[in-house]
Amino acid sequence: MNPAQSFSATPDAQLDLRGIPCPINFVRTKLKLDQMQPGTLLEVWLDPGEPIEQVPDSLTMEGYSIEQIEERSGFFAIRIRQPVLGGEP
Repeated sequence: MNPAQSFSATPDAQLDLRGIPCPINFVRTKLKLDQMQPGTLLEVWLDPGEPIEQVPDSLTMEGYSIEQIEERSGFFAIRIRQPVLGGEP
């Protein structure tokens, strides 16, 4: 399989939640993910402190895969993969 055909490293969507308090930033992230197709990648920008401490853990508990957390200039960028639906045929 060609790696370029599996999962893209470029986000399919981006959400800037800097300045948005908890738990609203988590709720907005989850709503955006719910609108996305299985296997797509969302990049979310979060403030340091409570947002970056809480949101990734909350998303992991909800079953989402955090692929990357990157510290940038004054904020954090996290990349979350929308799960590919599995189950019975």
